[in-house]
Amino acid sequence: MPSGTVALAFSGGLDTTVCVPLLKEEYGYDDVIGVTVDVGQPDSEFAEAHETADALGVEHHVVDAKAEFADLCFDAVQAGATYQGYPLGTALARPVIAEAILDVAEAEGCTGLAHGCTGKGNDQLRFEAVWRASDLDVLAPVRELGLTREWEIDYADEKGLPVEAGNEGEWSIDTNLWSRSVEGGQLEDPGYQPPEAIYDWTDAPSDETETVELTFEEGEPVAVDGDAMEPVPLIEYLNDLAGSYGVGRTDMMEDRMLGLKVRENYEHPAATTLLAAHEALEGFVLTKDERDFTEDVSQQWAQKAYEGLVDHPLMDALNGYLAETQSKVTGTVTIKFEGGQARPVARESEHAVYSADAASFDTETVNGIEQADATGVAKYHGFQSRLANASKPELKTDGGPTEEEASEE
Repeated sequence: MPSGTVALAFSGGLDTTVCVPLLKEEYGYDDVIGVTVDVGQPDSEFAEAHETADALGVEHHVVDAKAEFADLCFDAVQAGATYQGYPLGTALARPVIAEAILDVAEAEGCTGLAHGCTGKGNDQLRFEAVWRASDLDVLAPVRELGLTREWEIDYADEKGLPVEAGNEGEWSIDTNLWSRSVEGGQLEDPGYQPPEAIYDWTDAPSDETETVELTFEEGEPVAVDGDAMEPVPLIEYLNDLAGSYGVGRTDMMEDRMLGLKVRENYEHPAATTLLAAHEALEGFVLTKDERDFTEDVSQQWAQKAYEGLVDHPLMDALNGYLAETQSKVTGTVTIKFEGGQARPVARESEHAVYSADAASFDTETVNGIEQADATGVAKYHGFQSRLANASKPELKTDGGPTEEEASEE
């Protein structure tokens, strides 16, 4: 049986609360310390974690990792990374949280690391991808003991644990600086239409509109309407502003890593706005070939990030490519909030791969190239397709043989 101290990813909810006595009774640890990592959750969550830790007699650490998390979110903006169409949020937060917990565990001389994840979700994999690179034992009591929510509620009641009978609300909600996810309850029915009550960051879209100018330097957002901002306040400001126009709602069927398909609802106003603006600026300054290749890079980056593998060697290679292309992604984009959308309506950059004079219908030439010079190109365009189509045997409408087949007969 293990001994010593184990560091537990601690939220104060039902799962992590029952893990405290289980880690002592079932796993043999002498002490458990709880670690809560701040990646932008509501203050009420820290109060709950602190109160529960006090009631359990558990040493409680709170680590502020908002700045590190915001930096990773901006890396995702530079990569243009979305997973199955939505901006990554929880997936980006988990490696940051895991690293912070590992740092505390090593500083406190812990011999183990533990989380309260089940065996059905993604987070168990994201936490452990970080932790298993260490020499510490990795434990997952809920998964390893096959616990159900009903069992946990009964166990908490039997032990007199400080939880409200496991009733943590109608839905399961995860909030961080970048996104808010809502799942569970009636939302598990794909045919159920969610009420407005599930939304907290976004108002229902209306006819009201507003524009905002976003400034990027080498692909990173640095200012809003000309006012320079650090990443955390910039994200918070855009969450409030874009959210007030209903921007950033996603209702989707998501494919998890273990093969389960789940219904997820997300709110991500700032992420939606910044990704739309960044894409518009890239389209202005990158060549077509760069844009085409970047789509593949974005998809690969998002997949690894979704898996929690932000330290994967492939990510180093992808980031190397992005560092080159993002060196040109400097300029401003004007976004219009309208009907729940963040729509780019203007962009400016000194690196633009664009000539208004060349593209204009009011000019005769393109840098000395005459319009008539395109005639030869037009003649060749589609030539091979025309040859291929002309060689195809045509089937008669009555289903009879082709002319070629008839001649052979």
